[in-house]
Amino acid sequence: MSTDVIASPPIDAGAQQPTFTGSIRIRLRAPSRRRNLELGLLLFAIAVGLSALTLIELGALDRVDPGVFGMTLGLVVLILGMHVVMRVVAPDADPFVVPIATLLNLLGIAEITRIDIAHGDVGWDAFGVRQVVWSAIAVIAAAAVLLVIRNHRVLQRYRYVAGFVAIGLLVLPFLPVIGLSVNGARAWVDLGVATFQPGEIAKIALAVFFAGYLVTARDSLSVVGRKVLGFTFPRIRDFGPIVVVWVLSMAVIVFQRDLGSGLLYFGLFLVMIYVATGRASWVVLGTVLFVGGAYVAARSLEYVGGRFYGWLNTLDPALYDQGGGSYQLANGLFGLADGGLPGTGLGRGNPDITPLAESDFIIASLGEELGLIGLFAIFVLYMVFVSRGFHIGFAGQDDFGRLLGVGLGFVVALQVFIVAGGVTRVIPLTGLTTPFLAAGGSSLVANWVIVALLVRLSDSVRAQPRLVVE
Repeated sequence: MSTDVIASPPIDAGAQQPTFTGSIRIRLRAPSRRRNLELGLLLFAIAVGLSALTLIELGALDRVDPGVFGMTLGLVVLILGMHVVMRVVAPDADPFVVPIATLLNLLGIAEITRIDIAHGDVGWDAFGVRQVVWSAIAVIAAAAVLLVIRNHRVLQRYRYVAGFVAIGLLVLPFLPVIGLSVNGARAWVDLGVATFQPGEIAKIALAVFFAGYLVTARDSLSVVGRKVLGFTFPRIRDFGPIVVVWVLSMAVIVFQRDLGSGLLYFGLFLVMIYVATGRASWVVLGTVLFVGGAYVAARSLEYVGGRFYGWLNTLDPALYDQGGGSYQLANGLFGLADGGLPGTGLGRGNPDITPLAESDFIIASLGEELGLIGLFAIFVLYMVFVSRGFHIGFAGQDDFGRLLGVGLGFVVALQVFIVAGGVTRVIPLTGLTTPFLAAGGSSLVANWVIVALLVRLSDSVRAQPRLVVE
């Protein structure tokens, strides 16, 4: 629904008449009904998530634990509170982003609780309890972002600040006292009351920096260079940005021992520079650089080489019996095979056999109990989420918002591909977390902030009045 305001040019009897005799139509949008649609989708997502938690507890315990269920109800109240905030500060925002994130978050809590039950973990030792608490913090953080950032263009002014913040966050794990190594990766900090992975927030800061930088540098990066094998490559002098980001990604792999994050940061830059310039040669050049760097790292770094060896020899009995990386991967594959097409049923599988089933292998855990059908349904949710991010980006009228929307959507898409590809043995395991599903507080906070930024972007796009000259 829209309202048209027609303004005709004023006529001055003593002046020469203008040649324009038409009218300017300003199309103002009426209050959006999107929030009502979002509320309906939210209630459906909440019903599915709470039903999954109930079925898991009935299947594994033959009763419903009021503790976890009550905490989850508290989280639901916070999510509905965020919906109320959106009605006030983002009335024209996309109605699909928050419900999808809510459903994925609740499904993750349900499956993590299932693994806690199998392990006998209760109280704060249970990953499910901590996941609910971190989810609440993440939703509050997302609401705060919506209240503080009323226009996404403000972020463009602080693009270089975002770049320095990203670098500072990546350096934090190397500081004495607070720096922490988890599962061989030097990517964590100890805050005393909890551990946190600053690289999760760094990916958002990098997306803001890349979007702001590429808006100003797009013209120089689009200059035509030489044509090789059908691709027009840029000039040598313009290789600087991609080389700098490549060096940063390699440094993450070498010093933080985090292959997944290095791939994520570099892939993010490649997609955003392609969207900014429209030249596929940047993607070809970047792919060659990263594959070459990964090959050298696999040859020279033991832990990277071990991941590749475990990937290629997953079912080797000697390697499997050692309990190494292939033991985890092989058990995940066996779990997926056991689930088959329909799954074993919520609470009826054995996902706890696989190490880190609540975090790195949450996809395998859900695939075992929900089957291939349920897993495909989850992937469809991710696909819709990412497509909404791309739609929000391309619908924008400013280049910064367009690049930021695409970048934030691609961050989620690439994470899902890396995790699902590693679990299903398409690519080597990397250690990234599945957005919204896997256990991990820093990942939850970062991904809910991405939700808030996409909401803000979509509201800015829809709220702009349209000018129609007739």
